[in-house]
Amino acid sequence: MEGKSSTSTSTPQESSEPIIADTKRSLARPSSRSSSTLSSDLSSTHSTDSDSSNQDAHSLQVYNSEPDCTLSPQVSRQTSKNAVPLTRLATGRSTATNATTDPRYEVDFEEDDPKNPRNWPFWYRGIIIFLISYSTMVVVCYSTSYTSGIPGMMSSFNIRSETVVVLGITTYLCGLAAGSVVLAPLSEMYGRRPVYLVSMTLFTILVVPCALAPNLEAVLVSRFFGAFFGAAMIGNAPGTVSDIVPDEWRALAFSCWSIGPMNGPVIGPVIGGFVFQYLGWRWTNWIVLIMGGAALGCICLIKETYAPALLRQQAARKRKETGDSRWWSRYDDKASFASLLKLNLSRPFVMAFTEPICIFWNLYIAVVYAVLYLCFVAYPIIFSQMRHWEPGFVGLAYSGIGCGTLIAIVCEPLIRRMINSHAPDPETARVPPEAMVSIVCIGAFCIPIGELIFAWTCAPHIPWIAPILAGLPFGFGNGAVFIYASNYLVHSYGIYAASALAGNAVLRSAMGGTLPLAGPKMYATLGPEWAGTLLGLLELALVPIPLIFYRYGHRIRMKSVLIRQMRDDQAKLEGKKARATEKSRQKEEIEDKGKEKEMGLESKELEPAEV
Repeated sequence: MEGKSSTSTSTPQESSEPIIADTKRSLARPSSRSSSTLSSDLSSTHSTDSDSSNQDAHSLQVYNSEPDCTLSPQVSRQTSKNAVPLTRLATGRSTATNATTDPRYEVDFEEDDPKNPRNWPFWYRGIIIFLISYSTMVVVCYSTSYTSGIPGMMSSFNIRSETVVVLGITTYLCGLAAGSVVLAPLSEMYGRRPVYLVSMTLFTILVVPCALAPNLEAVLVSRFFGAFFGAAMIGNAPGTVSDIVPDEWRALAFSCWSIGPMNGPVIGPVIGGFVFQYLGWRWTNWIVLIMGGAALGCICLIKETYAPALLRQQAARKRKETGDSRWWSRYDDKASFASLLKLNLSRPFVMAFTEPICIFWNLYIAVVYAVLYLCFVAYPIIFSQMRHWEPGFVGLAYSGIGCGTLIAIVCEPLIRRMINSHAPDPETARVPPEAMVSIVCIGAFCIPIGELIFAWTCAPHIPWIAPILAGLPFGFGNGAVFIYASNYLVHSYGIYAASALAGNAVLRSAMGGTLPLAGPKMYATLGPEWAGTLLGLLELALVPIPLIFYRYGHRIRMKSVLIRQMRDDQAKLEGKKARATEKSRQKEEIEDKGKEKEMGLESKELEPAEV
């Protein structure tokens, strides 16, 4: 958010004639008055006249849209018949002010304001991205490090069915899905930092019951609630990156941040394999506890980055220091947690089942995500049971997928050039969202290619390097699909992007937690070759989804009721801003004319005295 001196966003349209009349009456009085007193009278008259015309005016609210996480305006159609017009009222934790929203008393970032997170030193913002990436990686890493200790848990708890133990992955992903929806509104109310500190503290504490669990039930319950609180990192970390990085560098910043969370699923089995081999399955939890404690320490080093929270604090500080209740910020009117939670629980699912874009993209990304997590069940079968590798080296087998993901991230400058080469949209003069789908199409072909190569090279008589190299196209495809399909949803839905991504996160986590349960039985029944072929053909059958959206995505978006409504609201918002700007200009002209007339009257009064 670029710094500026002041803005006026919610002043209703009104006539300036009462102001002119009052100015004339004030100038007709014999005694001279200072310009500040005259300006105060004008403001008072302006506010009184606004009260009578603001009964059915639309109110303007500003929300933060997450994992793109940019501040976006939203027009609310609610009327304010029972509210006091043009007053900043307390909602949630905000402080009430009874003064009108005078632009002169608005608290905002100035140009090159050091308090603006986007103006912080470059090195400090780079450290923030690194620390947030590491903390998110710890949460994601814990989801897959669990698979390395499955044989040890089966022996400790006398469990014969591997499918039952795999439930630990399912409960963890379900916790991530639930937490991302419930905890997402908290950052809008309290800022990023408090949510990070509380969530990471509870996440770290809940690792202890898993390490000391006397049975599998305790492990499953602890992992669910630990993932629930850890989801705050996954849901709010993209917003933190958006808070501190300007628009032109946001794609590169997101690519740097995604190194941690995108490789977390691969780093988990690598660490967990060697830890289980030499220390036992319980130490896979103790290592995560150490990593979580380090992540909590990293979070303590990060200052608040959420601009609305910073401006609310500055406005409250101004009111307290000056004793003047007229100081305000445009983020003082905060929705209650109950209303935000209701919106977060309803809109994502409504969009998931009514919006064509969400329906097909949720299906495609959910299948890709599920097959990825099924690999964390298949790799131990291939390399441990069939090739008889030790647990530590089984974890290293995932390095092919990790390197493929890194290639997708490192190629961001080249990919950005490919995206920008598309013809701009005539309506917005920007690259259309379908340009990002071109990268998804490339990834959509790489995923089944890698899966099919892995399926037919996993036999023990084929050199071990072949199935590991198959992870390169598979990992590249997954990285490209997750990054640029999410960007497509963000650019398509704008202010509703957070709801679109939340619905996608819930469905892909549900699918990713369910399909691995079928992994052991499927590979035992069909054999590794045909089980992998079935998965590859399933992903190949879904390739037409990104191809159709690349070719006809613009038409599909134009048929979306929600997107049309979003554009209409945006047009109304821009019109309201233009009217407010014009009205402010007219008011300044009236004040200038009033000052000129007052100075003329004073000069006339002084003429007889001089004679």
